[in-house]
Amino acid sequence: MSADTHVKITYTTLTGDQLEALHSEIDEEVERVEQRCGAVHPNWIGGQAVSSPQVFDDVSPHDTRIRLGRFQQATPGQVQKAIDSAVEAFPGWAGQPGHDRVAAVRRIADAIRSHRCELAALMGFEAGKNRLECLGDVEETAALIAFYCDELERHNAFVTTMGTLGPNEENRSVLRPYGAWAVISPFNFPLALAGGPAGAALVAGNTVVLKPASDTPWLGLALHDMTVEAGLPPGVFNVVTGQGGVVGRALVDSPGIAGVVFTGSRAAGMSLIRDNGRRPVPRPLIAEMGGKNPALVLASADLEKAADGVLRSAFGAQGQKCSACSRVYVAHEVRERFVELLAERTAALVTGNPLDREVWHGPLINARAVKRFEEAVAEARRDGGRVVVGGRRLMAEPYAHGYFVEPTVIEGLPASHRLLADELFAPITIVVGVASLDEGLRLANETDYGLTAGIFTEDEAEVAEFFDRAEAGVLYANRRANATAGAWPGINPFGGWKTSGSSGRGAGGPYYLQQFLREQSRVLVR
Repeated sequence: MSADTHVKITYTTLTGDQLEALHSEIDEEVERVEQRCGAVHPNWIGGQAVSSPQVFDDVSPHDTRIRLGRFQQATPGQVQKAIDSAVEAFPGWAGQPGHDRVAAVRRIADAIRSHRCELAALMGFEAGKNRLECLGDVEETAALIAFYCDELERHNAFVTTMGTLGPNEENRSVLRPYGAWAVISPFNFPLALAGGPAGAALVAGNTVVLKPASDTPWLGLALHDMTVEAGLPPGVFNVVTGQGGVVGRALVDSPGIAGVVFTGSRAAGMSLIRDNGRRPVPRPLIAEMGGKNPALVLASADLEKAADGVLRSAFGAQGQKCSACSRVYVAHEVRERFVELLAERTAALVTGNPLDREVWHGPLINARAVKRFEEAVAEARRDGGRVVVGGRRLMAEPYAHGYFVEPTVIEGLPASHRLLADELFAPITIVVGVASLDEGLRLANETDYGLTAGIFTEDEAEVAEFFDRAEAGVLYANRRANATAGAWPGINPFGGWKTSGSSGRGAGGPYYLQQFLREQSRVLVR
């Protein structure tokens, strides 16, 4: 489908006039991806295909018998070669006129849009998200990149004329790129959380070394294909695949890396922050480290709307997203009815192969995720929690060869329980009764995380109080499409407070791009 006829499809927009055509096109692309499975894929460094002494298998989480391909386990030396290529390419890329760089990066967004059904099919195989979520991820990637191009143009490439102290003086503030950036991306939004920050870095004049998650390396290499199609010079965008302990560590430890974008766990992100503080030369670090996102359902809420919103936030992408609604604080007087509605909707979800059109709930990403799910359910039961619906791993056919579990609603745990504090990255949401908005807000804020939060109430004064007191970077009120999730570039900046984010700037917002630039004050006396 051509870029000029594309439809924006996000994980909060589930219909569209061209939906049938999109489904047909995805069906065709699924067959094409199947034919490409099993190949050996190189890393791309300085425009050259590079192989490593060791490779690793990438299998599909919905059927581990499907070997998607073999990918390179980059060595520390190869990682350094990628960094050297990015450093070498930096002066030429940064020295291009801003409008030329914007045009080149916009072509990446155009390439992504023109390949969106192919990329969505590949994502379904590799990340296990349903096809509309995959399309949304692809669309958001292109939109993020295009938005950052627009921002650079809107701000005149961040060249600002300042005041003067005399008639012969000229003063300017100029934002300039840093150099080579490392982008370390996660599996759950394998394009948007790789292409978004990479696009911002590139249009700002930096070069990039991307390390995709080891569960989704093919999509990282697919993003490289888009940069080649866009005509980026060799070395401006490089990709190295492999395990984080080797490739990621070699990237962040190198003195050649001028800035880092990391999306992943709080433990890994905080370790990077501590290490960054000990470096001999400071550098920017943009870390997004997850969430433990609450929704409040108050007595006046539309419970049908609230149940829909919580369901979609809790179980979209199998709960494997930083914005998942993993805890719900419900007014005592409506708790029983709300739980009943949520359970009915949860039980009706179709779980299975995410490449199938009718499937909404796919597999978890790997065996570790399944183990974490099973341990959390067992812990909840041991400590007095009641599994209202779900709670099991699905082992019989057609689930026997994948990482399938049931979406799960739990109630009856004390508000202080660990499962209401720790991010699980699994399709589990826990319901707790509260007596008031004040109690709900107190419990919602009693966490180290602060990414998203939502509320359902018909009382506008309660909404206003929620907006003023909730300690999170992204807030939603009465949002049926997703109680705590969903954002779009230029419309909903997305970033966290507290340990959810290190920068206080939201992706897709008006302050994100500047993080990839540093200010230089220029004084000219004539």
